[in-house]
Amino acid sequence: MAAVKQLNPKAEVARAAQALDLNISAAMGLQDVLRTNLGPKGTMKMLVGGAGDIKITKDGNVLLHEMQIQHPTASLIARVATAQDDITGDGTTSNVLIIGELLKQAKVYISDGLHPRVAAEGFDLAKKKALQVLEEMSLKKCSRDDLINVARTSLRTKVKSQVADLLTEIIVDAILAIKKEGEPLDLHMVEIMSMEHKTEMDTRLVKGLVMDHGARHPDMPKKVSDAFILTCNVSLEYEKSEVNSGFFYKSAEEREKLVKAERAFCDDKVQQIIDLKRAVVGNSDKGFVVINQKGVDPNSLDALAREGIVALRRAKRRNMERIVLACGGTAVNSFDDLKPENLGHAGLFYEHVLGDDKYSFIEECDNPQSVTILIKGPNKHTITQIKDAVRDGLRAVKNAVEDQMVVPGAGAFEIAVYQALQEYKNEVRGKQRLGVQAFADAMLIIPKCLAQNSGHDAQECLVKMLQEHTGLDKCVGLDLVTGEAMYPAEAGIWDNYCVKKQLINSCTVISSNLLIVDEVMRAGMSSLKG
Repeated sequence: MAAVKQLNPKAEVARAAQALDLNISAAMGLQDVLRTNLGPKGTMKMLVGGAGDIKITKDGNVLLHEMQIQHPTASLIARVATAQDDITGDGTTSNVLIIGELLKQAKVYISDGLHPRVAAEGFDLAKKKALQVLEEMSLKKCSRDDLINVARTSLRTKVKSQVADLLTEIIVDAILAIKKEGEPLDLHMVEIMSMEHKTEMDTRLVKGLVMDHGARHPDMPKKVSDAFILTCNVSLEYEKSEVNSGFFYKSAEEREKLVKAERAFCDDKVQQIIDLKRAVVGNSDKGFVVINQKGVDPNSLDALAREGIVALRRAKRRNMERIVLACGGTAVNSFDDLKPENLGHAGLFYEHVLGDDKYSFIEECDNPQSVTILIKGPNKHTITQIKDAVRDGLRAVKNAVEDQMVVPGAGAFEIAVYQALQEYKNEVRGKQRLGVQAFADAMLIIPKCLAQNSGHDAQECLVKMLQEHTGLDKCVGLDLVTGEAMYPAEAGIWDNYCVKKQLINSCTVISSNLLIVDEVMRAGMSSLKG
């Protein structure tokens, strides 16, 4: 009888083989859910929420976040896989598949009497060899064409190929626009804006900024070209003081004086903007746009509209930094020292009205270091799907830029690891070589699933790939269209180096930990079984 039973008679305990079966069945159950999603030919899953809202996706990260997983082991694996996405932005589905397959292959040997600890030690040896293979396989590539290939490989596993090809160019151009030599990439400088409008093929890159609000006065111009942009964080409305205060007056004249003084406080600031506009624009057709983080009251809007100035109020704080990076100039917090050097410049500013919503576009900037990906789609779930894909695509390109290395895709890495481990296991003494063999067999789950999801025979495809694989200099992957072996490097199919590295590390650690669990205790009422 387990000691915990004496402390809590209602505790449930799963021991030894039962505990191992519990963990392995959970891992394989989660693997069965996600295995059909892998690769560009993977199928979709439809998630229906409690309120009847529908999400159609094949992104493993979205699925694991949205699914309600009750089983403790399955929940642990799901958290590890989503952590992989948080760190590297990709590889969630592969993570779940490899963990499930490592446990499944280990079970074959453990049921024949191999101790789980020995299997875990074999996994550790195989992991070191796999990382060595990864280093030897990875190639130093970081040209624009290589980044396009990396983005395309990632995006085609998330959305249909026509949309993926469109997004590929957009994402690579966005990353190259915000990239600064010697500084880390800040993906927050790529604004993702969505409009429920037209089709997903109308998604485009705006080399400037799109804001989800417009000018607040009907007489302000809707479109200005060759515009000066003033970015400011100055209140152009009367505000109450922070402390409780009051005005005392003896007569109506005194009250009028106080009101005028109060009004003059805002009018002086507005006049400073108007004076600057007259100084830089003069009698030309150039436009002048004020984007303010704080409020602008109706009287100030009226004065600015009479001068032909476009004013946007209550802009988002994150946009203030982006506007300066896109248009140039500096953001000002006071009008006391306002100079023409503070102004940015944009070739075109216009307002787009869609139903009740207004969007402001700042385009044709000279050297934008902040850009906007404008996602369009006919309905909400299409937009959500593209948004998730764009985020993953941005991360994939960012990883490639930071790693300066890529790995051949299409199952080539897994086949190379399998072949290397087959040779390496002959060097391993003792029972650990069974763990190495289990690891090698588990790696084949990726090419197997790619073949199955493309409608080909998995065994036949594996045999073709293993026959063709001659060494690390000519890595062989799977052509999903024909089911034949091919060279991913020639086809431009590249995976991220850091995704594969993280994948090997996290899968080995979690599966080793789950293997050496010999007792699962739940000191509560609900059942572990089932």
